[in-house]
Amino acid sequence: MKTVMIHRTGGPEVLETVEVPVPVPGPGEVLVRAAAIGVGWPDVLIRTGVYKWMPSLPASPGSDMSGVIAKIGAGVEGFAVGDKVLVTARDLKQRGGCYTEYLVVPAAVPYRLPAETDLDAAACLPNYQVAWAMLQESAGPRKPASIFIAGAAGGVGNAAVQLARHAGMVVIGSVSSPAKADFARQQGAHHVINYRTESPLQRVLDITEGRGVDLVLDHVGGPGLIDCLKMLASWGCVVSYNAMAGVPEANVFAEMRALLAKSLTLRCFSMHSYDGDPPRRRRFMTDVIGLLAGGAIRPAIGLTLPLTEVAEAHRRIEQSVVLGKILLKP
Repeated sequence: MKTVMIHRTGGPEVLETVEVPVPVPGPGEVLVRAAAIGVGWPDVLIRTGVYKWMPSLPASPGSDMSGVIAKIGAGVEGFAVGDKVLVTARDLKQRGGCYTEYLVVPAAVPYRLPAETDLDAAACLPNYQVAWAMLQESAGPRKPASIFIAGAAGGVGNAAVQLARHAGMVVIGSVSSPAKADFARQQGAHHVINYRTESPLQRVLDITEGRGVDLVLDHVGGPGLIDCLKMLASWGCVVSYNAMAGVPEANVFAEMRALLAKSLTLRCFSMHSYDGDPPRRRRFMTDVIGLLAGGAIRPAIGLTLPLTEVAEAHRRIEQSVVLGKILLKP
């Protein structure tokens, strides 16, 4: 079978497709045959060697795969050969490992999927798991009625747009191009702001008639984080789930004190918070599997490539030119 490995960190060229034997499941394990493999930023961070939860080298990147049960080890109950499943490395002891045609995992790891599930769409669900967890847990006791999503055309961003719209929120998103604006609207955004030509802070205040939004999801950080605080309504919350532009130079606490009358919250979020609470993490995935089955969400797939073209997939994700999820097909 084909598996993608890295023996050293670096650019896309370090991704090597190698032939290895098909693994055999032991007691309590199942063999999953991949149908679709998601490509995401954690894979890039593993490849470049900067992932905080970096596996030991040599390693296979890849955080998510959908597929079917190909073989069952001794003592496994509840699965049958041919069952559709989803595997995410969040439920494995070591991150990565999904860039492969076949993967052996403990039987407690795969998520069972309804028989009618589209496996390409299922491979996109880990992004929805992140977005759903933030929407469910980060806002506090007051249910948000409005939201600003930075990077509304990105992987987690467009998932958050769909889920927030499903939850009945007024959805405002920021993007970097007219094409991405159209894409964000197709995902369900009510208002879209091109941050290259407009001020997100001013536009949010204009749209909300000065009130601001109840919730902000931000993966950018940097100076823009202060603007995220300023666009909040009273009792609003900024959820920072990445900091692509680094940390702000301004004194964040001083800025929050200047807005004291609004009683604002700034929360740093990571799915790794659930490493000590796997049942809760699995509940979020089970929720979005149900939303997919019920037609409430429609994952957007922007590009599908053969597994052997994994380096090109990484180039595309780093260029941020693909609208929708990038999938590898064995």
